[in-house]
Amino acid sequence: MMRCGLAALGAAAIAFHISAAPALALPVQDRAPIFQPGAPGEAARQISREESLELGQSRYIAADVRFMQHMIVHHNQAVEMGDLVEGRTEHPGVIAMAERIALTQASEMDMMRTWLTRRGESTEMDMSEHAHMDHANMDHAVMDHGETDHSGVDHSAMNHDEMDHAAMGHNDPYADLSDQPLMPGMLSPRQMAELADASGEEFDRLYLTGMIHHHQGAIDMVNALLAQPGGAEDPEMSGFVSDVITDQTTEIMRMRAMLADLG
Repeated sequence: MMRCGLAALGAAAIAFHISAAPALALPVQDRAPIFQPGAPGEAARQISREESLELGQSRYIAADVRFMQHMIVHHNQAVEMGDLVEGRTEHPGVIAMAERIALTQASEMDMMRTWLTRRGESTEMDMSEHAHMDHANMDHAVMDHGETDHSGVDHSAMNHDEMDHAAMGHNDPYADLSDQPLMPGMLSPRQMAELADASGEEFDRLYLTGMIHHHQGAIDMVNALLAQPGGAEDPEMSGFVSDVITDQTTEIMRMRAMLADLG
């Protein structure tokens, strides 16, 4: 009786093995090729399944591209500010903060360039919108040069030797540098020059004050992007802008504490 049971059990096991073997031995069918449509006039290209998934998850708008291009320039100035620390201060907190910021933002610049390149976008910011920023901000409506009457001005009575050139800014070493930053949240050329010429506690104050302003500018850029429909919906970009807000808000708090300690 036991022999019959064992025989039956063995037969069942053999039958299962035979029936399962063909299914296990079936070759894996090749997936159908995936093609990405090309630009107008260009042929489609075959892409991998991984690339297809990445493209399928990636949704971005023109504002995303502009944000990345501008943030690269913005980050670059933060790195330049960090480069000025060596030899200008011995404050351990300022040195550590500057090193942290420079390393983090240099790494993020690489990420942003890669993000843009993968999508066929330029990594360069369009400078044309900033080229005439100063000129555009001038109120030409109230500057009526044509009606200015110079005929009654007695130029002979103007003693040029007694003119206070210092008050006119002629002795200002930064007079030729613009007070206008490239974009809101950045330091102007004049502010960067003043930072480069400072040392000791003066440098610490200028660096911390400037970087707090700089960080707030980056947070404002993120908030402006998030306010636009469809902005930062790309998964990678969404994670990046979230990190910018979290990290830079924390660093602002630390820098404000250091400024307070300086008295």
